[in-house]
Amino acid sequence: MTETICALATAPGGAIGIIRISGPQTLEILSLVFSKDLSGAEPNTIHYGHIKSATELIDEVLVSVFRAPHSYTGEDSAEISCHGSRYILSKVLELLVQHGCRMAGPGEFTQRAYLNGKMDLSQAEAVADLIASSNKATHNIAMSQLRGHFSSELARLREQLLKLTSLLELELDFSDHEDLEFADRTELLELARKIDTHITHLSQTFETGNALKNGIPVAIIGAPNVGKSTLLNALLGEERAIVSDIQGTTRDAIEDTIQLGGVTFRFIDTAGIRHTDDQIESLGIERSIAAAQRARIVLMMTEPGVPYPDVPTNENQTVIRIENKTDLNTVCGDSATATSLSISAKFGVGLDDLRQRLIDAAPKTSDSDVIITNARHYDALLRANESIQRVIDGLQTQLSGDLLSEDLRQAIDILAEITGGQITPQETLNNIFSHFCVGK
Repeated sequence: MTETICALATAPGGAIGIIRISGPQTLEILSLVFSKDLSGAEPNTIHYGHIKSATELIDEVLVSVFRAPHSYTGEDSAEISCHGSRYILSKVLELLVQHGCRMAGPGEFTQRAYLNGKMDLSQAEAVADLIASSNKATHNIAMSQLRGHFSSELARLREQLLKLTSLLELELDFSDHEDLEFADRTELLELARKIDTHITHLSQTFETGNALKNGIPVAIIGAPNVGKSTLLNALLGEERAIVSDIQGTTRDAIEDTIQLGGVTFRFIDTAGIRHTDDQIESLGIERSIAAAQRARIVLMMTEPGVPYPDVPTNENQTVIRIENKTDLNTVCGDSATATSLSISAKFGVGLDDLRQRLIDAAPKTSDSDVIITNARHYDALLRANESIQRVIDGLQTQLSGDLLSEDLRQAIDILAEITGGQITPQETLNNIFSHFCVGK
């Protein structure tokens, strides 16, 4: 990494723009375009001056100086804070390139931070997740990963796997000494099962992480005309779905998202559940049932005098029973019970209670939780789990230690792929960092 790179680190159009520079010639190049010589500048200092070309004063700026290895990238680097004019930003970048910088590619600053040992690969990916986080839940997950909580979990797993491998290899080294026993197979099996449980727990968080990242799916299910579309519109605060007295108006699922309590919910308004000979409506009803089965939360909706729809749900789903149109019911009773919630979607009655129930049903996160949201990590955990399962099966069937050690080594290598603890193919790195924004 002998090249010095530069890029705009802020979105154009703001009052202030920041240009980042990193590489061995950072301060030398800066001194050629800045009104002061920065070659001897102290680390972690800010300098006021002007960016200038041979014929033009470009802008008054502040330059922040960072010295290797105590910088984001681990290299000499700097940030130029200037006015956000598109002309100024483009002119400053043009001057830097003229004097020896190269325009950075997507994620190249973070890639250099990884390659220089400032963070592992899972932490580098967390940078992109943090930038993309759209609510408190996804922000917490990304911060946890960036702070190394996931890496620490993997380090503990690696330590346990190495212990298991060492015991098996000792058994192999002294297999001709029948009077020596370094590894009790029962204890080895217990340790392997603990590792398996740990990996399984981590991989199972992916479903929750994926839901929080993409929006927790909430299916609104009920008979025609019970107010499903009215409820969706009321929750969204806009006329997203067509509302009509004609049965079968909604024939395909309508989706939209809102944020409640720092969590994104993805609502799915579905076709009314009823018997019909209309082929198009029947297809919509089939999709409604399928949406209900995939949803994490099901709003089972009815109105006075109409039974709840007979739609199968499972124990992993939260089902909230809602009786709508209570404004038409002269004997409403309490607005909420332990098993159902009475609302009027048309007049907004009971919607605050419904919002609170949705928030209560959402997974709770903090910036110390380890929750998997990355498909690459999930795939690696599944493959590592398969290797450990083979170890457990081998221990139970008295398989030779050399074969067991091979599966253990494979599990260690697979987990190392997540953090980049072993040689990571350039193709993998390119794929990961290509999704970053330029300047990060």
